[in-house]
Amino acid sequence: MPDHLHGLVTLGEGADLATLMHLLKGASARAVNRVLARRGPLWQPAYHDRALRRDEDRLAAARYIVANPLRAGIVCRLGDYPHWDSIWL
Repeated sequence: MPDHLHGLVTLGEGADLATLMHLLKGASARAVNRVLARRGPLWQPAYHDRALRRDEDRLAAARYIVANPLRAGIVCRLGDYPHWDSIWL
């Protein structure tokens, strides 16, 4: 998506989402800023999360994420979006 990111992750033992998000946002902001020859923040400071407890919830979330570019009108077919794949499907 051009203006936000959806992700589906499993946190390992002792891992926490806040640390993961800090690392992801920092690394991606540095990479984007380097490519665009710019400085400054890329991401908003906060994020929204939702815990999934059942396998059925995970499958529904994966389907939602994969279909998001289609619902947004970015592509006409799921396979046309270069980042559509998911190991969760």
